[in-house]
Amino acid sequence: MLRIGVIGCAAIARRRMLPAMLAHPGVEIVAVASREAGKAAETARQFGCRPVTGYEALLALDDVEAVYIPLPAALHEHWAGTALAAGKHVLAEKPLTTDPARTRALMGTARDRGLTLMENVMFVYHSQHATVRRLVADGAIGELRSFHSSFTIPALPGDDIRYQPELGGGSLYDVGVYPVRAALHFLGVGLEVRGAVLERPAGRQVDTSGAVLLRRGDGVTAQLSFGMEHAYRSRYELTGSTGRVVVDRAFTPPSDHTPTVTLETASGTRTVALPPDDQVANTLSSFVSAVRTRDETQPAQCVAQADLLAAVLHTAGHQ
Repeated sequence: MLRIGVIGCAAIARRRMLPAMLAHPGVEIVAVASREAGKAAETARQFGCRPVTGYEALLALDDVEAVYIPLPAALHEHWAGTALAAGKHVLAEKPLTTDPARTRALMGTARDRGLTLMENVMFVYHSQHATVRRLVADGAIGELRSFHSSFTIPALPGDDIRYQPELGGGSLYDVGVYPVRAALHFLGVGLEVRGAVLERPAGRQVDTSGAVLLRRGDGVTAQLSFGMEHAYRSRYELTGSTGRVVVDRAFTPPSDHTPTVTLETASGTRTVALPPDDQVANTLSSFVSAVRTRDETQPAQCVAQADLLAAVLHTAGHQ
């Protein structure tokens, strides 16, 4: 079993990752750390592990092989780097950093030390997307022409960290990363940003919505939209010369959700129900496997995503 320590008691850790770790046969939760002793104790009690006060103290534990970092985006670089220096494998929430050069540097450190560094983009491990890839590869929609994706969520409480620029807040890094990564997942690396808009309403210090136009070298385009003061939407579609494939609940489906893939062609519309899948458990399995086999397939997608996010910021005039 992979012995994991958790740096921070963020909501995503308590709601999704820690329950998944507790249920995973290949993972043992050794300890959870917080800067507040009470929060560490309560979280540790809930998940049957040791409470630790302070992140440095957790990294000093000899029986912790790997760490999960659910901290705000602006803190990922420091604590991922510190964990790697302590000889720990790292699973960090997305985005890994807010700067491509820093992402590359962390990846280089992990490679040099023979450690696994993985960015926690969970949706790519859901089996529904493999089904879509097979349909496209088999010519079900003809020759691929375009990709459209949107991910929007309702307004957050005013004191939410995603409204705080010093912590790496903003819609691009929080919800925009999903359609950006989806474009990479289906269209591959080498995408060029041809247009981008990030909206920062009066009274907000961060962008709360945005839109991006990407182009692949062969002319295939991607149109992406995202926001965090909107009605919920989590969707993508791939359009080809003879049809279209559509997926709803694309990015954050619960493990008991029955996903559907809709195929539209000239002969009609067909909706296929797929078996429920647990993308959180699948992500953990991928991390465990990467640690044990020293798999180095993660860095290319992570770095390409970092480059695209930086290019979006630059094109939108926010950098």
